[in-house]
Amino acid sequence: MKIIFFDTETTGLNFRHCKIIELAMLTVENGQIVDEYDEFIDVGKSLDPKITKLTGITDEMISDYGVYEDIVAEDLKERLTPGTLMVAHNCQFDLMFVYNLLKRHYPDEADDIVANVNWLDTVSVLKDRKEYPHKLIDAVEYYEIEKVNFHRAIDDTRALYHVTRALKDERNDLKEYINIFGYNPKWGVGGYKFSFIKYKPQYYHNGPMVSENDILPKK
Repeated sequence: MKIIFFDTETTGLNFRHCKIIELAMLTVENGQIVDEYDEFIDVGKSLDPKITKLTGITDEMISDYGVYEDIVAEDLKERLTPGTLMVAHNCQFDLMFVYNLLKRHYPDEADDIVANVNWLDTVSVLKDRKEYPHKLIDAVEYYEIEKVNFHRAIDDTRALYHVTRALKDERNDLKEYINIFGYNPKWGVGGYKFSFIKYKPQYYHNGPMVSENDILPKK
């Protein structure tokens, strides 16, 4: 199985109006890392200072190293081959941005591209394993993984790779979460509800790791 761990940095949180400014992908095949991908994207406008403060990405970095969005869309299309497992922390967020990027450049193919791969949200797994909070930095601390420069996509992706391995070592049930995203019932599903994803309400719990009979997909 080909597995791609991925992360995005964006111009903001509104997936309808904001765009990806950095996309990172770590591709694993047969248990080995075979490709590291990291690109800045030139979105054609200056970044909000709040985004620069959060991510460390500056207008100069974008102008010096950024590529046009169509190049990244082509790279995504090439990598998202049918059956690939895409892994992200808070996958719904990143999936929406990836989908919109593909839709702008491949309007007739984008739906099939994202529907023909599989998706794993490590936040949904972590909520069944640990008490609140559940950010990637919290998972790194829970599993005593070496800290990285958070909020840069490539560093977050490397951390995600090690977090996912720790989750698998802790209990080998990640396959049960494929194409199933938990959501806070208080707020509902944010953004698109993709037909190939099953959305299930997931409450926070304050105890130890839930039993195998009570994990999210079996409720």
